[in-house]
Parts: sequence; C-alpha cells; structure tokens
Amino acid sequence: MFEGKTILITGGTGSLGKVLTKRILSGEMGTPKRVIIFSRDEAKQHFMRMAYLQRTVATDEIIYDNFDRALEFVIGDVRDYPSLASVVGQSDIIFNAAALKQVPTCEYFPYEATRTNIEGPHNIVRAIRELNAPVETVVGVSTDKACKPINVMGMTKAIQERVFISANLICPNTRFVCARYGNVLASRGSVIPLFHDQIRNGGPITITTPDMTRFLLNLDQAVDTICAAVRIGKPGETFIPRVPASKVTDIAKAHIGDRDIEIKTIGIRPGEKIHESLIAQEECLRTVERENWYAIRPILTEIDQDPDAPPVITEEYSSGTDVMSYEETVELLRNNRLLLEQQQEQKDELLR
Repeated sequence: MFEGKTILITGGTGSLGKVLTKRILSGEMGTPKRVIIFSRDEAKQHFMRMAYLQRTVATDEIIYDNFDRALEFVIGDVRDYPSLASVVGQSDIIFNAAALKQVPTCEYFPYEATRTNIEGPHNIVRAIRELNAPVETVVGVSTDKACKPINVMGMTKAIQERVFISANLICPNTRFVCARYGNVLASRGSVIPLFHDQIRNGGPITITTPDMTRFLLNLDQAVDTICAAVRIGKPGETFIPRVPASKVTDIAKAHIGDRDIEIKTIGIRPGEKIHESLIAQEECLRTVERENWYAIRPILTEIDQDPDAPPVITEEYSSGTDVMSYEETVELLRNNRLLLEQQQEQKDELLR
C-alpha cells in the first residue's frame, strides 16, 4: 500500500515515528517514493539521520538500501500552518503522530496541548482543503485517554479524532481515519523506563495506586494498528487493537524480581485514571470487526459507509475488565525483552 507513495510523518522523531519509519523503509508494504520526517526537534532529527547513514554504510540490510533517496528530514511545527502546508501538498499518505502526550504536562499547560493536539490536525485539514492537495489518506494517531476523557491530554485527542472524522465531509477526496491505542511498552515517558531508572538507583519504585491497570502493546503492534487503518479502514473509522491489560503493580514486581526494592504508593497524578478504556459504552453500538481489530464507525451518519453492520461488543472495552495474572505479565515483558536484565544484555551485545 506504500508502493511509490510519498509519506509524511508528523512528529516522526518520536518513539512511534521511528518504528513506523523503519517498517515503511523495510519495503514490507511496498517501496515508498519518499518518507518525510516532519518535526521541530533538530537534535532528534540529526541523531535519526546519522543512525540511518551509519547503518547504510555498515551493513547491506535491505531495510536501509533506499535511505539516501527515500528519507527526507524537514524542520517544522504542526502549529505553524505555512511550514506544515509546504509538506502536506507533496504527500500521498499522512500519519499525524505529533502530540503533547504527557498527562501532567498537559494539565499544567492546557493551551499548549490545545495548539499541538487540536490546531495541528486542523492545519493538516486546512492545508489539504486550501491547496486542493491530492492526499489519499490521513491517519490521526490517538490514545485510550481520548475515550471518556477526564484530562486535558485526552480531551484534546478526542477533539483531534472529531476534527479528522468531520474532515471527510469537507475534503471528500481524502480519506481520514484514526487509530486509538493504549500505553506503548517502553516508549519515552512510559512507566517501564521510569521503573528501570528507579531500580538502578536502588529504589523505591513509585506507583500511583495499587489498583491501577493499563493496556499494554509494543511499538510494532501500534504500527500494525495504524497501517491496518490505512489498508482496510473506511472513512471516519477509528481503529482499536485487541491487546492485554495488566496491573501496574504487577509490572513493577516483574521488574523488581528478587531484588530488595520497595514499592511506594504516591497517589494519582493530575488527570490520571485508575483504569483506561479503548471503547466507551456509548461507542459499542458503532463498533464492528475489521480483521483482527475493532473499528468504531463514525458518529456522523453522513460519513458512515457501513450503517447496517452489527455491533460486536456490548460493554465498554476497559483495562480493568480482563486483567492478566502476574505470571502472564512477566511472560509478556520477557517476550518483548523489556525486563531490566534483558535490556542490559542487549546493551552488552551492542558493545561487543
């Protein structure tokens, strides 16, 4: 589906953007004409560029053989319409991964969250409409916090979803879809790197409340979800992965192992939920199956292309509903090589 396409990734130097770029350049879904990494962080762009250059020289891996002609780095901000418009007009497929996503930060700086998480998506739609840009598909990367939002981050992401859904009406030649998923294992700002740092410093490990649960998926599963939205999503649909959930206390205990490390409860941070939801009760009637994913049909009936599809769930899809056991949590972390000792082994292997 990416064969010969120009692909724009806003926020492309983030955790998701880097894995998405690697997967696109692998050619597993077709060889793109160009991949544009659009972000405002020149340091991250530099390090990402150098990583690809070094691997291109050092190896013959097919994944990097088209780096020189395919990958382009552009400094810009989704808040800034002129800089964004300059790349939107060249693109066939757009992944909007640019976001302010730290829950407490958004609580303290709500206007800044609004500018990035709402004004940024609006600028994409505006550029497509005003330039009459031949963009085929736009994917809005969302979050479980957009479902029944209680914090600024979730509220702004929920509005991002609605901005893109409604854009199907004003830009009828472009398909706008969304992908909503939960916590990505070991991504920047997630709990696992925090636990690693706390263990290295001798503890304690801090948790907000013993009852807290979270959905868990790895970066490749996140990429699979947004690529599925491109491949089989209908206009206005929001794709949801089927992923396991775990207690945060079990994640902490799995990392501690037999170490003498204390777990300390510090209380819920501003804007945090005890359990996260990916599909609200009100959305169940609009939820259908798309292969291995759920898809929430658009709330605007003028867009809905599958109005008679029978719903496949009858109750809220929450991280507190079906929680993995401690043993299952340990196995999931081990299979993803996320336990602290496994991370150290990987570093040692690279040094050798």
